[in-house]
Amino acid sequence: MDASAAARATSAVSSIPRDDDGPVFRAPWEAQAFAMALTLHERGVFTWPEWAAALADQIKRAQAAGDPDTGETYYLHWLATLEHLVAAKGVTTAETLNRYRNAWDHAADRTPHGKPIELTPADFE
Repeated sequence: MDASAAARATSAVSSIPRDDDGPVFRAPWEAQAFAMALTLHERGVFTWPEWAAALADQIKRAQAAGDPDTGETYYLHWLATLEHLVAAKGVTTAETLNRYRNAWDHAADRTPHGKPIELTPADFE
């Protein structure tokens, strides 16, 4: 991940969990979601103010639905915001996102613990 891009993101989006070295992640997928947002921003899909507003809206909706706001679900909100924005901006459709989410779930279910998850055509059926 580009350290300067990460630094710009953490200064533009104040809610990003961070320490003195930059963003902190509890799991690899959180870092990957962060990197996807950086890449989409750098490609002009959204601005940081637009991202911050969409993320804040997502967190407010989750809290209204009972999210305890302990910080443990922060990157789940980040991912939901990514999905919402890429569909809203026409990068992909909500249908395609659901199709891939279901395929990944299927692939994860059939993959032994500790092994890499790999998508196959059967995962999309």
